[in-house]
Amino acid sequence: MQRKGTILTIAALSVLTLAGCGSQASGQTGSGKYAAKQELNWTEPSELASSDLAQATDTLSFTVLQNTQEGLYRLNSKGTPANALATSTKITNGGKTYTFKLRKDAKWSNGQPVTAKDFVYSWQRTLAPKTASQDAFYLYQVENAEAVNQGKKPLNALGIKAHGDYKLTVQLTKPVLYFKKLLAWPLFYPLNQKAVDQYGKKYGTSSATTVYNGPFRLSKWNGTGKSWTLAKNATYWDKKSVRLDKINVAVTESTTTSYNLFNARKTDETLLSGQQIKNNSNSQDFVKRLPTGSQRLDLNEKKVAALKNADVRKALSLAIDRHQLVNDVLQDGSVAAKGYVPAGMGNNPKTGEAFNQEATTATGTSYDLKQAKALLAKGLGKKPLDLTLSVSDTDTSKQTAEFVQSSLEKLPNVKVTIKTVPYVQLINQQNNGNYELTLANWQSVFADPINFLDVFESNSSYNTGGWKNSQYDKLLDEAENQDGNQPSKRWTKLVQAEKILMNDQGTIPLFQTAKSQLLRHNVKGIIYNPAGVPYDFKTTYIAK
Repeated sequence: MQRKGTILTIAALSVLTLAGCGSQASGQTGSGKYAAKQELNWTEPSELASSDLAQATDTLSFTVLQNTQEGLYRLNSKGTPANALATSTKITNGGKTYTFKLRKDAKWSNGQPVTAKDFVYSWQRTLAPKTASQDAFYLYQVENAEAVNQGKKPLNALGIKAHGDYKLTVQLTKPVLYFKKLLAWPLFYPLNQKAVDQYGKKYGTSSATTVYNGPFRLSKWNGTGKSWTLAKNATYWDKKSVRLDKINVAVTESTTTSYNLFNARKTDETLLSGQQIKNNSNSQDFVKRLPTGSQRLDLNEKKVAALKNADVRKALSLAIDRHQLVNDVLQDGSVAAKGYVPAGMGNNPKTGEAFNQEATTATGTSYDLKQAKALLAKGLGKKPLDLTLSVSDTDTSKQTAEFVQSSLEKLPNVKVTIKTVPYVQLINQQNNGNYELTLANWQSVFADPINFLDVFESNSSYNTGGWKNSQYDKLLDEAENQDGNQPSKRWTKLVQAEKILMNDQGTIPLFQTAKSQLLRHNVKGIIYNPAGVPYDFKTTYIAK
């Protein structure tokens, strides 16, 4: 099995309605409970990287895609896949064959109908070797997908077929109990071939070079700018359920800036950090949650020979006091990591114990400076270790980087230089393995440990640091294939894999990221998903 990254799988994709948000909207805008002006002003801490579902790799890009595009299903407020472009689904062949009937009233923003062929084209394009999609491996559960992605079979061998305009069949290699939840994720959405052919490599690099079939259209985005708008899509099949006329988004890397904008009533939302949280914890606009996202310190063994030594990697990890980082530095509700997989990613099917509790190891996230110094001496002797830490230009990243720098420089002969770059640039550098140390974020798309663990498989497109372990690969391969229908056996192997990763310190987990926020209390109907693409604005509205 050659999986390549992490993002999608299982049973409990818990989607919660954001605190302070109401049920789905009904009635007429401007009357009853709706304000006359349905316009939401929103902030994001980083720039938008892509509007091409085959090229997106970050949470923000997928959030925009989820709100501007539509697939077979959308997750409702309970996290259950509900029909969107699909009107019915028939599952046969022991769970390996899916037959979908599609609605006939869906259109693209260029006026063309959305058809079954758009799904076939989209999946084939994502898997085509020339597309070089980092997320292509998510489709490997579809018949012949891996061979197609590796150029061993033609695109038309892929197990997805259109039967006329409004009937679609998908053939899987094995039963996948969570497959409907995967289909609600933007990677599995359709694409309009006419638009992709028209814009070529520029498709999805600006709002003008993208077409839409979802609740909103992306506008006023030039591909690099720090603002954009999601405007109600007049050609969306279910536009009657969309209450907002537009969502104006501004990038504010600093929470100080976004907080000031919120207090000046120039935005309806802001992330909070440190003292801001303490000052606003009793506000009617305060929202606190803990998504299944985490921040880790990645080590590039390909760039720094010393990092190939497990004792050196362990020494760096043991030198970091994660509790001090979250309690004294970040002060935003983030939680010190117990391991690589964060809380909220599943429970033992027999005992009910949480994965991050069961899989924790003695030293994987511990703090012991004395032992760190001993291990560094064992692995490196008295040789100097000069490292560059590449991070994004957001407040949290810079605060974390300075703490990590200070912590590692307590080790003899270790020097860390911080290199700060814009978020989109950092993603590109990480994808290309162009770093020595880097702060990497990972947000799950489904609540299952595999969604994190397969990032560090040997052939993962996201494993750019070079850590490899054959036993780790074997355990994940067996868990996903051999034991796919044996939950307890599968669980045991995932726990074993996590312990291998931590005992060998293939990465250095730091904390599970909290997202405390001020959200204007009259903003209702946001659907928030802590285990995947976080925000769905389809049913959002501004109350009177």
